[in-house]
Amino acid sequence: MTDRRDFLVSTTALVAAALMPSVASAQAYPTRVIKYICPWPAGGASDVVMRTLAESAARNLGATIIVENKPGAGGMLGAAELVNAKPDGYTLAQIPQGVFRIPHMQKVTYDPLKDFTWIICLTGYTFGLVVPVESPIQSIKDLVAFAKANPDVFTYGSPGTGTSPHLAVEEFAQRAGIKLTHVPFKGTAQNIQAVMGGHVMGTSDATGWGPLVQAGKLRLLATYGSKRTKRWPDTPTLDELGYETVSDSPYGVCGPKGMSPEVVKIIHDAFKKTLNDPAVQAIFDQYDQPAIYMGTEEYTKFARESFFAEKATIERLGMTYKE
Repeated sequence: MTDRRDFLVSTTALVAAALMPSVASAQAYPTRVIKYICPWPAGGASDVVMRTLAESAARNLGATIIVENKPGAGGMLGAAELVNAKPDGYTLAQIPQGVFRIPHMQKVTYDPLKDFTWIICLTGYTFGLVVPVESPIQSIKDLVAFAKANPDVFTYGSPGTGTSPHLAVEEFAQRAGIKLTHVPFKGTAQNIQAVMGGHVMGTSDATGWGPLVQAGKLRLLATYGSKRTKRWPDTPTLDELGYETVSDSPYGVCGPKGMSPEVVKIIHDAFKKTLNDPAVQAIFDQYDQPAIYMGTEEYTKFARESFFAEKATIERLGMTYKE
């Protein structure tokens, strides 16, 4: 009887000891600076929003969160870094919607269904197609008519090949039966500079173009959400115009695979509280980004569903990667 009791006591102790590192690490977290990777250039809408989220979450954590910009590759450099990061909660990233589609377009170094921890989704973009106010194209109807008469002549910029603003226009163009010429840039800032400088005839992007539309320098032809925006209620969506194109590209906070559930919860809870921060709400309004909350389980499910939905889109557009 004594031997059995001693065995149970020692077994229980071993189990407790095995669990203790995870519990201890969660209780101690965070003890140093957290890096939050922004896969877009400094100064763009994503960068500004992410810095505001980081400041708010840092206060909730009682820690320091630095935002590190890694632009290029259609926003995929953050994902590439996460693959090799320690799953300790000190390297986080925004992973844009392109992570689900680019593996179907080219060879990549990650598996979006296996290599990441989808911690929390917080917001998404308002995308739109703009042209200079001097452009004779004043509507999507005008653009379609021009493109049918002049295939491949209309040039439009985007923040990168395979990004949501790129794919949304390609989807629209296919459904409209027109051919446009895509010109990729490294981010919103370059993209907007190109259209303002006359290097492209239009631009598809998130609302970094907003102030220029408000100032009367750019004309907004359409947005890509499921409904019209609060700021531009007179501008139609591509969907309502009959082109069955909807894109808002939700995003939030992700980490490497293998993270401790306890640390994931701490990060999740800290960032969830940011959605009630007036400073965060104000920056969302400034860039026309809605709050799109998904918890860890729902965000993980969304990732899986998005991967297969994007595969179908890429196949439909004839852009599938072939070795």
